[in-house]
Amino acid sequence: MSLPLMLSLLAAPGVMAPAAPAEAGGTAAAATNAPPVPGSARDAHPDPDNAIVVTAVRRNGNDLLGGVSVLDQQALTRDARPSIGETLAKQPGVSASSFGPTASRPILRGLSGDRIRLLTDGIGSLDLSDAGPDHAVAINPLTAERIEVLRGPTALLYGSSAIGGVVNVIDNRIPRRVPPNGVADNALAELGSAARERSVNTGVDVGLGAHWVAHVDGNYAKFDDLRIGGYVLSDPLRAEAAASTDPAIRALADLKGRLPNTAGRTDGAAAGLAYVDGGLNIGGSVSTYNSRYGVPVRYSLDPGGESEQPTIDAHQRRADVRATVPLGGFFQSFNLRGGIGRYHHDELNAQGQVGTSFYSNGGEIRADLAQTERGGWGGTTGVQYLEKSARIRGDEKFLPDSRQKQLGLFTLQTFASGPVRIEGGARIESSSLSADADPQIGTPDLSRSFTTVSGSLGASYEVVPGWRAGVSLARSERAPAVEELFANGPHGGSETFERGDPNLRTERSLSGELTLRHTTGPVHVEANLYYSRFSSFIYQTPTGETLDDLPVYAFQQGKARYYGFELQGDARLGHALGIDWGGELVSDAVRATISGFGPAPFIPPFRVLGALTGSRGPFDGRLEVERTSAQNRTAPNETRTAGFTMVNASLDWHPFKANPALTLSLQGNNLFDVDARRATSLLKDYAPLAGRDIRLTARLGF
Repeated sequence: MSLPLMLSLLAAPGVMAPAAPAEAGGTAAAATNAPPVPGSARDAHPDPDNAIVVTAVRRNGNDLLGGVSVLDQQALTRDARPSIGETLAKQPGVSASSFGPTASRPILRGLSGDRIRLLTDGIGSLDLSDAGPDHAVAINPLTAERIEVLRGPTALLYGSSAIGGVVNVIDNRIPRRVPPNGVADNALAELGSAARERSVNTGVDVGLGAHWVAHVDGNYAKFDDLRIGGYVLSDPLRAEAAASTDPAIRALADLKGRLPNTAGRTDGAAAGLAYVDGGLNIGGSVSTYNSRYGVPVRYSLDPGGESEQPTIDAHQRRADVRATVPLGGFFQSFNLRGGIGRYHHDELNAQGQVGTSFYSNGGEIRADLAQTERGGWGGTTGVQYLEKSARIRGDEKFLPDSRQKQLGLFTLQTFASGPVRIEGGARIESSSLSADADPQIGTPDLSRSFTTVSGSLGASYEVVPGWRAGVSLARSERAPAVEELFANGPHGGSETFERGDPNLRTERSLSGELTLRHTTGPVHVEANLYYSRFSSFIYQTPTGETLDDLPVYAFQQGKARYYGFELQGDARLGHALGIDWGGELVSDAVRATISGFGPAPFIPPFRVLGALTGSRGPFDGRLEVERTSAQNRTAPNETRTAGFTMVNASLDWHPFKANPALTLSLQGNNLFDVDARRATSLLKDYAPLAGRDIRLTARLGF
C-alpha cells in the first residue's frame, strides 16, 4: 500500500524514538531491540524488518514505488543549511536554484517552480517562493524533525502542480505524542565559517495532563556575505569585463573571495497545543517567520548600466490545524489538515528604501478517509482546496493583482497478494485564475479556468526475497501558474524582465518509471529510471531582448522530453582496525529537450557522490567526494558551466552513551576551496557556490 504515502498528508507525520511502537493513526519509526548510535556506521543499514515512514504511512522500504529520500535528524545535523534547496542538494535527483545562502529552492529531476510542491507538515508553504527564484521559501530547515522527498509521477496525487515531486518538511509544532517523561526538548546550534553563520533552534513539548500537550519553539540564524572559492564573475564575463574601456567595469573582473550582498538573518517562533489519546490527535499551532537577506548582484557590464543590490525583507504569519480521528468498519480513520497564512516581503534598494512590496494571503485544507485494509485491498479518498491571492506595489511590479482557486478530488486504491502489489490513483482538479487590469504594466482584466485530470497505475513484484522491481505509468495535467499567464514587467530581485502568456494551454504529460530496490542485508540499492513526454510543456527562457536594462525572460510552450536515472546505495564493508566501515554512492542525471527549441534551460548535469564512513565507539567519521560534470548542453542564450569536484569530511562525537541523541559534529565542506557553479541557477555567472566551509554543530535531545 505504498501510494498512500503520496496522499496521506493529513496524518501529518512525525518522528518517534526508534524503539517506540507506532500509534494508531499516527507514525513511528520501526521498533528495534537496541537502538544504535544515530548516524554511526553501525546504523548505516537498518534491520531488515525496519519500516521507513513517508508522509504518515509506515511501510517497508522495499514496497515503495518511485524515488524516495528521507533525511532524519542525524542527516539534518550534517546537511541542514539556511535554505531548503541547499539542505537537500546532495539527495538523488535533487539540485538547487542557488540564489545565495537563503533563497535556494530545490529542483527535482530538472523541474522547478510550480512543478514542485513544497510542504510544511503536509500543507503548502503559502508564500510567494514560486513567483521568483530570489524569493526564499518560508520554511526554516532548522525546525525540521525530518524531511521527505518524493520524486516521480505518483507525487501528482499531492496536486496537479507536483509533477516534478514533493518536498515535505516535517516538524512537531502540533504535537503528536505525550512526552514519556512529561517534557521533551530538541535543540540544534551551528557555526559555519563560509558565511560566518551562527544559528540556533530549540523546541520543547510539555505534557499538561489529561492527554493535552503544549509545544513552543524558536529559531535564529545570522550570516555575513558568503565566502567563495574563486572569482565572483564566471570566466567569460571576467574576460568581457577586463576588455571594457570603463574602469569601474574592469574592476569587476577582480572581484573574488566574498559574494557581495548575500548577508542576512532569519528568525521564527511557534506555539502549538494538541489533544492526544491513542489514535485520536486534534490540535493547532500558530507560527511566525522573518527573514532579511541580500540577493547576489547581477552586475551590468554595459557602460552606464545599473547593477542593483536588492535586499528582501520577508515576513509570514500562519495558523495550522490537524485532526486524526479513528473510525471503525470500512474506514480506518478520518484525517484533516489545514493552514492559513499572510505573507509579505519588501524589496529594498542599496540605501535600504522600499522599492517594491509583495503581498499574499492564502489557505489550504485537505481531508481524506483512509479505508481499513481487507483482504489485501485498501485505499484513501479525499478532497483538497487551495485559495491564494497576490498583489505587488512599487516601481518594479511585474504581475497584476491576481487570485487563484483550486479544488481537487482524489482517490487511491491498492491491492496486495503475495509478492505482487498493484496501485492505482486518480485526481480531478478545477483551477480558476484571474488578474485585474493594470495600467502600470499594461495588462487588461484576465481570467482563465482549467479542469485537469490525472491518473497513475503501478505495480511491483518481489523477484527474489529482498529484491523488488516496480513499474508505474502516469498521465498528468497541470494548469498554468499565475506567473506563467500574467507576468509582464521588471522583477528587481531576480534582475530579469518577466513576460507571461495569457493564452497558455494546460500542460500535459505521459510518464513512466522503472524501480529496482533492495533493502535487506549488508547492501542496499535503489535505482530509478524515468521518462516523461510533454505535449504542451511550459518553460521560461531568455529571448535575447533587453527592457529596462534587464534581460527579457518569456514563458513559452512546446513539446518536450525529460528522461534520466537516479541511483543510490550503501554497503557494510566490514570491521578492520577497530572500525566498522561503510560505503555510500549517489548518482543521477537528467536530459531534457524541447522540440523546435533545443535543450531545456537550467538542467543539472551528470553527478556522482561517493562516501566512506567509519564508526568506532562514540565516534562516527565520513569522507565524501562529489563530482559534478560540466554542463555544455544548454538552451539558446544560456551560458555553460564547468565541472567541479568537492571533497567533504565530518566527524561526529556522541559523548554520552545513555543519551546518543546528543551529538557534537565537526565538518569540513569543499575542503579544497574549489570554484563551483550550479547549472540550475539563473545567477550561475554571478553567484558561485560556497568555498571552504568549516562547521561546528551541536544537537541535544531528551
